[in-house]
Amino acid sequence: MAAHRSTGTSVAALVLAAGQGQRLGQPKATVEFAGQRLVDRCVDTVRSAGCATVVVVTGAVQPDLGAVRQVHNPDWASGMGSSLRLGLLALEDDGADAVVIVLVDQPLITSEAVARLLAAYTAGARAAVATYSGKRRNPVLLAREHWPRVREMAQGDVGARPFLTAYAHLVTPIPCDDIASPEDIDTLADLERLRATGPRGDSRPV
Repeated sequence: MAAHRSTGTSVAALVLAAGQGQRLGQPKATVEFAGQRLVDRCVDTVRSAGCATVVVVTGAVQPDLGAVRQVHNPDWASGMGSSLRLGLLALEDDGADAVVIVLVDQPLITSEAVARLLAAYTAGARAAVATYSGKRRNPVLLAREHWPRVREMAQGDVGARPFLTAYAHLVTPIPCDDIASPEDIDTLADLERLRATGPRGDSRPV
């Protein structure tokens, strides 16, 4: 069991924000939602939860993120897998014991959901995933010892899912139905629908 931690400062956050948003018509990172770009919203969410170190993997567009560390993925068109591999590699020398992974196109993921994963890590979980109606979605937490295997298994447009499936016995499910929603933005219709639910995601998925 991991040593007790009073905060999530030993857990880094990895924001995957490299996609072109082809069906949406613009890169998702720069889409505005509730008065913020989606990428800024993600950064604020993980910081509010207690992640002091944040790395954003960009690709199709490289927005100005101020002091936030940005890692460019030149192979972004190959899919999420390359961004996850690059992001985990960038964190190797950071000193973090674990990472929380969030996707830029899920604006109804809340800091409370991220904080639940941090609490699970503090309690000893070495891998954890938020669940909604019993289904595993995002965010995902991975202790450092799992990063090499996750990188090995992340291919194409698939991220940590192969690892979570193959090593399901190591993964702690964290129900988040009451505090977040994993709905994502792929099209303009998705964007308008989620905007209509409000920034806290008052409408929950069935």
